[in-house]
Amino acid sequence: MGRDDLYITIPTFFRCPISMDVMKSPVSLCTGVTYDRASIQRWLDSGNNTCPATMQVLQSKDFVPNRNLQRLIQIWSDSVARRQLDANSVIVPSQDQVKALVQQLDKNGCFSSLTKIVCFARESEENREFLVQLDGFLSAVFDFMRNVESDIKLIEQVIKILDLVQSKITDKKPLWESNCLSTFLVVIQRGSSDSQIQSVRLLESAAVDGESKLKIAEKEGLLPELVKSLSKDKDPRLIEACLSCLIAVATPKRVKTKLIQSRIIPELKNLLSEPNTTVSITEKSLKLVETLSSCKEGKVEIWHDSTLLQAIVQKVLKVSNKATEHAVTTLWIVCYLIRDEKAREAVVGSNGMTKFLLLMQSNCSPAVRQMSADLLKIFRVNSRSCLSSYDTKTTHIMPF
Repeated sequence: MGRDDLYITIPTFFRCPISMDVMKSPVSLCTGVTYDRASIQRWLDSGNNTCPATMQVLQSKDFVPNRNLQRLIQIWSDSVARRQLDANSVIVPSQDQVKALVQQLDKNGCFSSLTKIVCFARESEENREFLVQLDGFLSAVFDFMRNVESDIKLIEQVIKILDLVQSKITDKKPLWESNCLSTFLVVIQRGSSDSQIQSVRLLESAAVDGESKLKIAEKEGLLPELVKSLSKDKDPRLIEACLSCLIAVATPKRVKTKLIQSRIIPELKNLLSEPNTTVSITEKSLKLVETLSSCKEGKVEIWHDSTLLQAIVQKVLKVSNKATEHAVTTLWIVCYLIRDEKAREAVVGSNGMTKFLLLMQSNCSPAVRQMSADLLKIFRVNSRSCLSSYDTKTTHIMPF
């Protein structure tokens, strides 16, 4: 059975009642009805105050991520993908057949050849090593990448191949050539979710030194697109891949400045304010905020955003040791090194002093303990008053 013959039945409750498309980021209103985040946000932003499905007046316009439904949709999507793969399954070619396929890549109608090469590369580590060592293979693949006018379906197959063999490629320079970066941008804008993720992973692997990071950052439209991909309605896998890529790229000061100009801080604030964000996304978001706080523009934007500071404080001792370290480092920079009064007030109002005292008594790293001590000094409060203001049902035994 060919791909065009594969009939897919979409469960009704996977569809957004507004767009009728499969929901990417299902969220529930106070009425209990679930919508795709982007669709219901547009509805509410248009001035509506009712539930589109029931027409009830909304007591609250807040919505809650429906994680159970999102997991069900993901399981169903994976199942559909497997069925499509089975329907279009190809026999893994031999090494001799792959050699012949590579020689045909410059001819018309090479989609089938690329698909077979993908199948070959997926099969084993040995096959991936064989491909990279094969004369003419990488140059042929990179020629596809340099042609931004190529059909998007062909490019997605090429991206799959490069993603599979990326760890075997010793010379990453072709990946950050201008034409290749243009192709990555097209895929991130218009490609499937999987090809977007693969493209972002390839960009991260190409960011090996200062020159490559600047080339990636200075490609017109690329950084803003990566920042846009951090939106909460995007695939969580894409968000995590983009965060990893941006962390890798953001080392040079010039790149940090460009990221600030691309409005990355508000996106990171949204991710950190989301109650159901994964541990990995939270850690990476905090790491990126810490990285940006090392440049002047980043410091200014962070210390002027009390909501972001409060979200950072809330992650201390709540997510992981790694998240706590990134959060405390950022707070230390803006409150201790910069000594901004507004930032200190935001931290105090979020119970930050109590958290620093608890960190002093915890099994944290020496660096985090020292930064916590520095922060406590500038707040000039004693530990007893800190604990008395700690809003929790836990009983704390005073150590003195």
